[in-house]
Amino acid sequence: MTDPYRAGIDILSQTGSIQETRRNRAAEVAPDFVRTAVSFTYGEIFARPGLDLKMRELAAISAFAALGRSTAQLRQHVEAALHLGWTKTEIIEMLIQTAAHSGVAMAIDAIADCHDLLVERDPNSTACED
Repeated sequence: MTDPYRAGIDILSQTGSIQETRRNRAAEVAPDFVRTAVSFTYGEIFARPGLDLKMRELAAISAFAALGRSTAQLRQHVEAALHLGWTKTEIIEMLIQTAAHSGVAMAIDAIADCHDLLVERDPNSTACED
């Protein structure tokens, strides 16, 4: 039988996830919890058949955007989705779609929280400015 923690670490590496620093900091004070979290979330849930990793990342983005908190986790999953081949436009449209189901405020917050990951650097842009 495969060790779910090792499977989880393998899946995290496939996503290009850069959460090692956060995970290591948490593991300094709660190593058993971090091992359980990685084992369950990535080694068991993300490893299930039926959806590929790319679709699972989109589901994670949707969930974090709808919750409206944990910006660090939202950003991690947006980075992973970009790494796995989702386009910035697809992610933006999915975040906009969350407005219909979780509220406009949550969708705006999610887009703003990931602005630097999703912005197209167009000097002629007519985007709103603060």
